[in-house]
Amino acid sequence: MDVRKLIEAYLQEAKLMQLATSIDNQPWVCSVWFASDEDLNIYWFSSTKRRHSKEVMHNQRVAGAIVLPQTPKDPPRGLQFQGTAEELSKQEDINKAISVYKGRIFSKEDIEEFMSLKDHPHKFYRIKPTQFVLFDAVNFPDSSRQQLNL
Repeated sequence: MDVRKLIEAYLQEAKLMQLATSIDNQPWVCSVWFASDEDLNIYWFSSTKRRHSKEVMHNQRVAGAIVLPQTPKDPPRGLQFQGTAEELSKQEDINKAISVYKGRIFSKEDIEEFMSLKDHPHKFYRIKPTQFVLFDAVNFPDSSRQQLNL
């Protein structure tokens, strides 16, 4: 089994992730809708006033977890990652984020509407993962922890 291909497929199937940020040694976790590109970069779209958005501006090191629905009887599968996050400001990067995000979560019109809100404008953020850990007892029953360093 190709671990990278399994991670790509997992990222395409899932839509919600738990994102961990931290400031002053105080961690925070939230749930955000996400999309990914062919380079395994992860994008999310959020209000600039949210705690996680503010924290990324002060500490770019993040971690996250993505789990597809399962029951306690299913062999466990899940994806964790660590990397660096940033608010996107270059139009080229924003266009890339819109291209992978539109239709998956929100329409392009919804995205543009959120971005234009005056009281809580939304921006795109990108995570460049440095490591993925795929815990997959389905495809790797004898050694379920599989690591991909980027």
